[in-house]
Amino acid sequence: MKNLYLIPLLIAFFLSIPFIAQETDAEGEPTTIQGLLQLVQEGRTTEQNENTKREQTFLAEKSKQASILAAEKRELARQERIADQLEAEYKKNEEILKVKEEAYKKELGSLVELFGHLQSTAGEASSLFSESITAAEYGRERETFLNELAKKMSDATELPTITELERLWFELQREMVAGSEVTRFTTSVIGLDGESTNCDVVRVGLYNAICDGKYLEYVASKGQYAFLPKQPERKYRGGAGDISDASAGEIIKFGVDPTGPAGGSLLANLILAPSLLERINQGREVGYIIIFVGFFGVVIALWKLYQLYMMGRAVKAQSSAKKPNANNPLGRVMKVGNDNLDKDIETLELKLAEAIMSERPAIERGINVVKIISVVAPLAGLLGTVTGMIVTFQQITLFGTGDPKIMAGGISQALVTTVLGLVVAIPTTLLHSFANSSARGIINVLEEQSTGIVAEHSENR
Repeated sequence: MKNLYLIPLLIAFFLSIPFIAQETDAEGEPTTIQGLLQLVQEGRTTEQNENTKREQTFLAEKSKQASILAAEKRELARQERIADQLEAEYKKNEEILKVKEEAYKKELGSLVELFGHLQSTAGEASSLFSESITAAEYGRERETFLNELAKKMSDATELPTITELERLWFELQREMVAGSEVTRFTTSVIGLDGESTNCDVVRVGLYNAICDGKYLEYVASKGQYAFLPKQPERKYRGGAGDISDASAGEIIKFGVDPTGPAGGSLLANLILAPSLLERINQGREVGYIIIFVGFFGVVIALWKLYQLYMMGRAVKAQSSAKKPNANNPLGRVMKVGNDNLDKDIETLELKLAEAIMSERPAIERGINVVKIISVVAPLAGLLGTVTGMIVTFQQITLFGTGDPKIMAGGISQALVTTVLGLVVAIPTTLLHSFANSSARGIINVLEEQSTGIVAEHSENR
């Protein structure tokens, strides 16, 4: 009975034999809790051995650390003494500097004011020359010189030389003289394709530059002239071609923009002003329809006026002739009257009235079309106005009223279509009036002659 407690231990031993045999895998990694516990115990033992070695090494070098600390303290004390010496020397130099500065200011006297004037003059001149149209001719070295002079004067540590003062005066004087000169020189000009080509440039004062009859602008970032993306209308650049080909002393009529040294706002506004074709394009679809209808109406009216003119000449010639001719309305009416002279007066009147009625459609053909166009054109313009205002209000709804350029498209359409409608309505109304008067005159001649034939027949009876 005393050995009964050994039975559970033996059972547990025999059950754990398979697990002990498999506590590590083929690669040596633990796969059981017992194997992991054994690995931890081995690692702890290794770390304890390493820590013990470190402690022994630290204790062995402890005496060396004390000596190093003492040496660092001595170095710190030495550096502090040097710092005290430098601080004393700094204060001494500061006092000397104050005395020197007072003496320097006393020696300068009114030269301080001179330095200020030179600095401001050089700075303003550099800013002006950087945008001046003469920069492409005189080069950008003068800007570098003026910037260096302005920096030198701002430091106020060195006096300007006589050469620098003379050159400053020379650059200012040369720029003033350039404002009254018309010069010709060859330089590179940037084309619309971005490529630079040599061109004979004519500079007119400080206002404009011309090349091959076209206006140029000065590109400050590149230091070159460039052709304007869009030239002004022909009437404004008429003298540009003449001045490009002019010889010395020749007087040329040329449009100069005096609003700025780089071309100014006047030339820019002329460039931005839309041409006639651009204004027509602003009318969009409604504008195109009005123009087409107006052109069609004018063509019909002119053709009808020509036809009535030739018909009137033929009628006038027929009125003085005895024998009727069938190539004109009066001749045909007279032929009907001659063919019915043997009839009674009532029958003759009816025959002549019938002949006049048959001639009337040919005489009045096309006149009503012109009248309709003269009435429809302003209505179409009103339609364009309404659609343009609708577009404007839509833009206001989407983007607000902060930028007027957003609404410009709709307003342009509204105004341009109105103008186009009136432009078409006014001439077509006049042409319709002329054509209608001519047709009415011919018909009156026919009625007058027919009445004369009836009267003559009545007298003969």
